[in-house]
Amino acid sequence: MELEKNYIRNYLKGQKEKEIGEKVPVDKVGNIPLDMNQFRMLFSTCKIPGITRDSIINYFKTESEGHCPNHIAVLCRGRVFVFDVMHEGCLITPPELLRQLTYIYKKCHSEPDGPGVPALTCEERTQWAKAREHLISLNPQNLTFLEKIQSSLLVYSFEDGSPHVTPQNYSQVLEALLVGDPVVRWGDKSYNLISFSNGVFGSNCDHAPFDAMTMVSIGYYVDEKILETEGRWKGSEKGQDIPLPEELVFTVDKKILNDINQAKAQYLKQASDLQVVAYAFTSFGKKLTKKKMLHPDTFIQLALQLAYYRLHGSPGCCYETAMTRYFYHGRTETVRSCTVEAIKWCQSMQDPSASFLEKQQNMLQAFAKHNKMMKDCSAGKGFDRHLLGLLLIAKEEGLPVPELFTDPLFSRSGGGGNFVLSTSLVGYLRVQGVVVPMVHNGYGFFYHIRDDRFVVACTAWKSCLDTDAEKLVQLIFCSFHDMMQLMNTAHL
Repeated sequence: MELEKNYIRNYLKGQKEKEIGEKVPVDKVGNIPLDMNQFRMLFSTCKIPGITRDSIINYFKTESEGHCPNHIAVLCRGRVFVFDVMHEGCLITPPELLRQLTYIYKKCHSEPDGPGVPALTCEERTQWAKAREHLISLNPQNLTFLEKIQSSLLVYSFEDGSPHVTPQNYSQVLEALLVGDPVVRWGDKSYNLISFSNGVFGSNCDHAPFDAMTMVSIGYYVDEKILETEGRWKGSEKGQDIPLPEELVFTVDKKILNDINQAKAQYLKQASDLQVVAYAFTSFGKKLTKKKMLHPDTFIQLALQLAYYRLHGSPGCCYETAMTRYFYHGRTETVRSCTVEAIKWCQSMQDPSASFLEKQQNMLQAFAKHNKMMKDCSAGKGFDRHLLGLLLIAKEEGLPVPELFTDPLFSRSGGGGNFVLSTSLVGYLRVQGVVVPMVHNGYGFFYHIRDDRFVVACTAWKSCLDTDAEKLVQLIFCSFHDMMQLMNTAHL
């Protein structure tokens, strides 16, 4: 009996400790709670390159679990610094944080640039793994420095550029965030927070530890706090006596310097090949589509299908992310937006003999099919993750790979990571994202939805003469208008 009492007492104590330290509210869809495990991976998480296989290491702990790293890494002009953001158990204040960052900024802008070790993280994975092993062999302290960066809460990057951005055009800033200066990116880090000289902020994240919506939640939280405080610190300007940032000066040799130059060259070559187009469509948004009883996410997905069909004269196999966080440690499933119903509607839209009513009915059938697929995939009734599991089991067990996976039609339909359209909704808030195409002749397409607008970001490879992100986005905007016209009852 006494043992049971002690167990209960300790359990309640543990629950109370968790209440103290684990304060992020549980996400919900309606009244249904979602798995929150991905939020554990946001801070103090890093990918470690391997010769044959990478790994992910997570140093984060809640207050009830033990000590958690409390430092950040700062990258500026090829140099690396670290400093604690907790002092005597409390977060340092904005004036104290400003002092630390100003110290780094002034030091880097008055002294020679560093060797640019972070650029190695943007190299091809096996090359980076080999360079990392060589870097560690030069001096054991190099490993200590790498572990400090890996375990940091996040990496903060100073970018010297000033990308143009307006509420209608996000192209330059999203391109700078996605493929900016490699010497101020730690490509393996779960969270790179980036600031530009004109005061614009953004982030660059590794997708492996968590999905986009985890970062969207944090971005929205920060955005709300800035609006709430009007961007002004209202506390004391007096700072505590906090140690200055520590610079991590790596021991490098000629080979490492050559590796860095090679990494920068290949990164910049590939970055220069990327076309990024990100515009706001402001004629209408969620409010009007909902009024017309059209799901806004499906509205954009079908507009993309129509735009692709008009531009390329054929359907485009499409990946859309479905969230599976209803399940324990759930991540995603694939919604294949290029349905038979969607193709039939696209064909009717291009057919001069098709009636207005026929086009409208075809569109509504495509909407119904897409809505059902999204619901089924989110409920664990999709098939792409199941097929991936079967393929991996066959490979791990040394079994013959099922014929399905070697059938050319499997790849043409998008299987094996070959989707021509790689897409995702990034929420209904003010946060926008961007992604590179999955294949050379494809497009990356992220979008967010607001009451009065849709903001889309589209990418394509310039070296592919068949694709054009600018044309596709303009055709998507035309599709928005055409689809809304189909819901105009005056034509019936």
